[in-house]
Amino acid sequence: MAIYSKTHKNKPKPRSPILILTASIAIIVLLYLLSSLIFTNGSSFSGSNNLENIVGKSKNHHGRERYLYWGNRIDCPGKHCGSCEGLGHQESSLRCALEEAMFLQRTFVLPSRMCINPIHNKKGILHQSNNASLEEMFMECKDRNNRSAIMLKYSFLPSMAAKKLRDAAEKIKSLLGDYDAMHVRRGDKLKTRKDRFGVDRVLHPHLDRDTRPEFIICRIARWVPHGRTLFIASNERTPGFFSPLSVRYKLAYASNFSTILDPLIRNNYQLFIIERLIVMGATTVIRTFKEDDTDLSLTDDPKKNTKAWQIPVYTKDGPGC
Repeated sequence: MAIYSKTHKNKPKPRSPILILTASIAIIVLLYLLSSLIFTNGSSFSGSNNLENIVGKSKNHHGRERYLYWGNRIDCPGKHCGSCEGLGHQESSLRCALEEAMFLQRTFVLPSRMCINPIHNKKGILHQSNNASLEEMFMECKDRNNRSAIMLKYSFLPSMAAKKLRDAAEKIKSLLGDYDAMHVRRGDKLKTRKDRFGVDRVLHPHLDRDTRPEFIICRIARWVPHGRTLFIASNERTPGFFSPLSVRYKLAYASNFSTILDPLIRNNYQLFIIERLIVMGATTVIRTFKEDDTDLSLTDDPKKNTKAWQIPVYTKDGPGC
């Protein structure tokens, strides 16, 4: 008589909760790294073949791409932590960031947003978001005295502007013909504060004087002949402020070309770059401050002066014009 015996299967042991937790954490970390890599590749500053040629290869000897990211709140060189700095400051800082990336042979990663100071913007904000809690921009290079360390020319970033902005600048330049140009920085640079005796003091003692028409016409006479077309880019808001110069020159401003600019310009970043391109195309270029020793400038005051508050000077330095 055959005897049938049941085969007893071993019950599976419950899995260790520690093993499940470890596996879950590993999956989360893997997904995070994958998403970070996708974001970084999508946000890198690689929009131009010219820039890629200048920066060169950014891969290390293992063939992996390397990046430079200045991080969150990179707009914090001390006193500027609570403010959104001006257009020229941000341009200089971006150029500094790109120079660092070039030196390290890395691809520079742009922040997702940048701020526009209200005093520089009348038409809107770039990438405005109701959820935005931080405004990001670039910290300016602290030491610009070491000229041998500068790899990008002052004209580099404007030449990399969007094609529609470059085209607009070219149209205006063709209408101007043979012309000279000057950039007159007033506005924010003329801020004053009173000392303990109630006397007004400024950081640039000669700037207000040197950028007034009666002093400009005397200063530039040796550089710009009578009758020349003179394009003026300025942040001076007083209507007709530079009109006295018309006794000697044919004056032109960006506002004279509203049919070209109005349909195009959405904020002052775009206007700023177009004006820069126009100024760069002039036969003779006169700046407010010297960027280097060969520049022609309206004032001899140093551009960087953030400590010494002085009494403004309005008298002539000597006889003659």
